[in-house]
Amino acid sequence: MSTNSFKPRKFEDVTIVDSTGLIVGHLRIKPSGILWAPKNAKVWYGVPISKFADFAERVGKKQKK
Repeated sequence: MSTNSFKPRKFEDVTIVDSTGLIVGHLRIKPSGILWAPKNAKVWYGVPISKFADFAERVGKKQKK
């Protein structure tokens, strides 16, 4: 008899909208990096997690959880 299990997702997609509800673009978050696609685009632009972490620490503002 086999045991059922949950298959984890390989990525998480998020749609970014502006204050009027119009789509600005899409983010895809993966263990290896972060991808960005502008609205109606057929291509994704990606950054490895290490580069994103460097950018966030250098340019970002500390946030409370």
